Amino acid sequence: MGDFLTGKVIAITGAGRGIGRAVALACAAEGAKVVVNDHGVSIEGGEPTSEVAAAVVKEIEAAGGDAVAVADDVATMSGGARIVATAVETYGRIDGAVCVAGILRERMLFNMTEQEWDPVVATHLKGTFTVFRAASAVMRQQRSGTLIGFTSGNHQGSASQANYSAAKGGIISLVRSAALGLHKYGVTANCVAPIARTRMSANVPMELKEMGEPEDVAPFVVYLLSDRARDITGQVYTVAGPKIAVWAQPRELRAAYAEGGGWTPQRIADLLPGTVGTDPMPLLAQLDAMRRAAATGDRPNA
Repeated sequence: MGDFLTGKVIAITGAGRGIGRAVALACAAEGAKVVVNDHGVSIEGGEPTSEVAAAVVKEIEAAGGDAVAVADDVATMSGGARIVATAVETYGRIDGAVCVAGILRERMLFNMTEQEWDPVVATHLKGTFTVFRAASAVMRQQRSGTLIGFTSGNHQGSASQANYSAAKGGIISLVRSAALGLHKYGVTANCVAPIARTRMSANVPMELKEMGEPEDVAPFVVYLLSDRARDITGQVYTVAGPKIAVWAQPRELRAAYAEGGGWTPQRIADLLPGTVGTDPMPLLAQLDAMRRAAATGDRPNA
């Protein structure tokens, strides 16, 4: 066992399978006491069971670690609060909250129903908020702690997962807000955008050039939770196999100012294309490639 997280208490949602499980096992292997949360549902959000969380606890204990299972639904305020309360009641504190839990309900925007939108946004975005909300209250009093949200490259947009994409973009803004609001209390907040083989990535309609395993993501999360990363906050990182990358912070690219009389539609039409312009969407080019490949029966790379 390592010692990167010795003495720390880490709560991880969605920890029964995939990346969450890999993170839970890695944290325990580095000396952390772990709260393993998983509602145990399918990727569509149905059939909850606590067995998957309990199974990961058994793995950790068999390896000589210390863990406890919580099967609550992170999409409820009570569920998020109970995960944090379990950490405090069992181990006396909470040093890290890692929100991996998620579901998918894929549909084109013009066909998407409320029943396909609400549960995805609730699990990903609200589920991150409920845990962050409860954990930050404790960490503020401790004047230390780390919040980690899980986003996706799909925060750039998605042709057939507007619900998932919107939630993942919201998580980035939530993390940045947490980083700003909690900085003076010694609490950090960061985002990880993994590219790894999981249940949720199995149906991606293209071959990804950069693809790793859940176990590739876990060491980076351990690092962010450790004291070695105490000065890192408000960041978004991609982890894809051997690759680690940081995303740019939002910023203006170009600006124009109206002179004498303000803007009119005609003045905007005359000025905007050649001055402010646009910022191209790389994903549009990928979609065009996918459409061309579909016509020939090939599977495009991305």
